[in-house]
Amino acid sequence: MNTVACPKKIVALSGGVGGAKLALGLSHLLRPDELTVIVNTADDFDHFGLRISPDLDTVMYTLAGINDMERGWGLAGETWGLMGALEQYAAESWFRLGDRDIATHLVRSQRLRDGESLSQVTAHLCRSLGVVHPVWPMSDDPVRTMVNTDRGILPFQQYFVRERCNPKVTGFQFEGIDAARPNSIFVDLLRDTTLGAIVICPSNPFVSVSPILGLRDVRTGMVGGNAPVIAVSPIVAGAALKGPTGKMMRELNMPVSAFAVAAHYGNLLSGIVIDPSDADEAEAIRALGIEVQMVPTIMNTLQDRIDLAKSVLTFAGCLQ
Repeated sequence: MNTVACPKKIVALSGGVGGAKLALGLSHLLRPDELTVIVNTADDFDHFGLRISPDLDTVMYTLAGINDMERGWGLAGETWGLMGALEQYAAESWFRLGDRDIATHLVRSQRLRDGESLSQVTAHLCRSLGVVHPVWPMSDDPVRTMVNTDRGILPFQQYFVRERCNPKVTGFQFEGIDAARPNSIFVDLLRDTTLGAIVICPSNPFVSVSPILGLRDVRTGMVGGNAPVIAVSPIVAGAALKGPTGKMMRELNMPVSAFAVAAHYGNLLSGIVIDPSDADEAEAIRALGIEVQMVPTIMNTLQDRIDLAKSVLTFAGCLQ
């Protein structure tokens, strides 16, 4: 493990691929008692009677070192016999389930039916895969992202996977958000006087991070706490590195820029990390009252992930 001066405990808020990359970098610098990853579960859905948790699985597989680096999701060395059989039966095959990946969904679904919470199930899965840094769902209560589009209201996975993000986005709804309670461990960390920073990973601000922030008392707890809140921009040089973030911003009449990301989070942020290619936006971001750090944010290699994580932690220390 590399070493870095750690400003006490770190909480990372993560969606899928982009968040998992930074979480992996942080895990190489911080001990398990120094890092906790809180993961979006508003993308979760039921498919063929199985509970699928795409963001949790992406983070879990990434930290276990078994994720598919080329696709960005799923398991390395996966096979697809199940999908072939489903297609033969003319069953829905738009959501790809790998033969080994489905074991995760089977175990999760069975244990949930047996009465365990999603947190308990996630802890079991992580232990089984050798993941030592705590990974927790944002809530044990169901929250479902619904995407308002020009083709009607679509569940997120149908918009994202089946429709390939083609419908025009007009807004979002988070079903169940008002009743959902944030993970108790997350709540305790927000109140912990040894919490050094909250890092919003470079995940989609609208469908990966907003559900976490929308849970009761989370945003107020973050704004009212002593720990700095630092976002890493998912936008570099006017484009999203992964996923539909940029397309969503355009369709919501927002500029596709690091500044727009900072403005979206607003007074929640103490600081934001942007790529040097967006240096011309730094002054405008600082005018919002948000500190700026400029370092390379594109994470192609493991060393890129570690280097960015180290920069984030150093920035957090400066904002203490």
